[in-house]
Amino acid sequence: MNGFIHSIESCGTVDGPGIRYVIFTQGCLLRCQYCHNADTWEIGKGKQMSVDEIIADAQTYLPFMQASGGGITVSGGEPLLQIDFLIELFRRCKQLGIHTTIDSSGGCYTTEPSFQQKLNELLQYTDLILLDLKHIDEKKHRKLTGKTNEHILAFARLLSERNVPVWIRHVLVPTVTDDEEDLHRLANFIRTLHNVEKIEVLPYHQLGVYKWKALGLTYPLEGIPTPSEELVEKAKEILGAK
Repeated sequence: MNGFIHSIESCGTVDGPGIRYVIFTQGCLLRCQYCHNADTWEIGKGKQMSVDEIIADAQTYLPFMQASGGGITVSGGEPLLQIDFLIELFRRCKQLGIHTTIDSSGGCYTTEPSFQQKLNELLQYTDLILLDLKHIDEKKHRKLTGKTNEHILAFARLLSERNVPVWIRHVLVPTVTDDEEDLHRLANFIRTLHNVEKIEVLPYHQLGVYKWKALGLTYPLEGIPTPSEELVEKAKEILGAK
């Protein structure tokens, strides 16, 4: 079983608990205006790597992962676009006692029966999902990402029903995702979920702008600054982030 891989970070510390082996998959359906990995969008590109290759490499870092309470995180792009690969990878991880995490926007979630069947199997091997909730307002979400958020919110509800542990992540972009009314609406939605272990407010940054320019793309948030500490703290207070 091969996956299309953009890159691997062997000692990540911000994508789940402990020290983590982070796999960035290739391919995404969303086109977030602040995306810092625009080079992961195209589906079917990247380096093809087998589950065997990844497991063999990850095992060399196993002592560091285990000592820190870490594990493997699959990010992207959107990992769920390669759900068959994820199932096999995580099945092998659980055989080795490795903690598994998916960093997902839920952007490809569907109620189509074959996807649901595969998702059911994947969740058996998944310890944690980092769920990126981009925007609670449907129209603003569509403007920000190019897609509706209806199926993403449905994915969040499903994870709650299945009691899959979730960390909610929200990128705070001045004038885009920082409206207090929207933040209160998002907080109200999060409170309907029963599986949220942590809420993170991620300050917007411009570290990926060079990738847009390298790809010949116009960066849509040109001139928008990173949020002030005061703005971040206000968002954390509203969302209940710690």
